[in-house]
Amino acid sequence: MTLIPLGEAKGRSGWTVRARDGREFAVFQAAGRIYVTDNRCPHNGGPLADGWIRDECVLVCPWHRFRFDLRSGQCATLPRYQLRLYPVIEQNGTLVADVGDPPPPKSLAERLRAYARSQR
Repeated sequence: MTLIPLGEAKGRSGWTVRARDGREFAVFQAAGRIYVTDNRCPHNGGPLADGWIRDECVLVCPWHRFRFDLRSGQCATLPRYQLRLYPVIEQNGTLVADVGDPPPPKSLAERLRAYARSQR
């Protein structure tokens, strides 16, 4: 379990926070709640914290306008995409998100295959 403090909205509807291990997360204040997800769009890696909130709880990715319901993580544009949502809890008067453990490091072979795929 990794808990990260979410900070204050300070008039913003979306902002980013980082875990100590370098992972970056997008935080949104929408419809009176706080939502936390990975900062990269599952479609093509767009920076979700730079997106827009529409219809109270719909996040729009700034790159390709993919739409995600912040309550469920479901993508309305292409249902095969899903946002990973992290639970938000209050701890000693501070809001934190449980973002789980970092993924295990990839082997050299996995990194090389991913690089080769990105060069196509």
